[in-house]
Amino acid sequence: MTAVSDPIIRVRGLVTRFGTHTVHDGLDLDVKQGEIIGVVGGSGTGKSVLLRAIVGLLEPDAGQIEVFGQSVRSTSDAEFRALRRRWGVMFQDGALFSSLTVRQNVEAPMREQLALPDDLRETLAGIKVRMVGLPENAMAKYPSELSGGMRKRAGFARAIAMDPEIVFLDEPTAGLDPIGAAAFDILIKQLQASLGLTVFLVTHDLDSLHAICDRIAVLADQKVLAVGTMDDMMQVDHPWVHEYFHGPRARAALSSAQREGAQ
Repeated sequence: MTAVSDPIIRVRGLVTRFGTHTVHDGLDLDVKQGEIIGVVGGSGTGKSVLLRAIVGLLEPDAGQIEVFGQSVRSTSDAEFRALRRRWGVMFQDGALFSSLTVRQNVEAPMREQLALPDDLRETLAGIKVRMVGLPENAMAKYPSELSGGMRKRAGFARAIAMDPEIVFLDEPTAGLDPIGAAAFDILIKQLQASLGLTVFLVTHDLDSLHAICDRIAVLADQKVLAVGTMDDMMQVDHPWVHEYFHGPRARAALSSAQREGAQ
């Protein structure tokens, strides 16, 4: 059992390569239980690669990855299946099965991992769909019949289908208009608080970092260059980090966050 003071995710010395291209070289990261951590970095720094390595979808070349105190890389198949039930993943744009309805998409993890009666599984799927703010009639729709924001909410519903302790969200607000992105940030924060989730959030959205993240991890130079609060990021002396957190878009996001805080 992982103690509250221990990291719920622990990465040490991670090395990830694709052919001769090294993405991560000795990457270390701790994620605290109950926090929302935003993972940022320039294009090609391996944000999504890191997420996939942690959840076991990608085999790194070296390093240790522990979730809930258990090694992701050296567990048996049965142990990994039990471990996987404790997290949920939402990939970019929801990554829904195009041939399944929203209800069937949300039911998919339950079908795979639980032996439930059909009526109970359908009821549970309906609860998850309502939790993410989708209307009842969305249950019977196919992904092609949904807006981008609705697809992302359906993907989030599937990610929490198994009542996970951790959710991994890969660019959840990408492609959304500012109003839709802000609404999704609120949804993440609400579900994190009500369900007691730890949230691993890969994002480039400065508004999300200001609005909901407890800490930020910056990937640069094949490592986690810095981890800390937004205030900590403002003090980091690195060209990319300085440009990202002090540039025009960063100033606009900070101004927006300050206005929200004043209301």
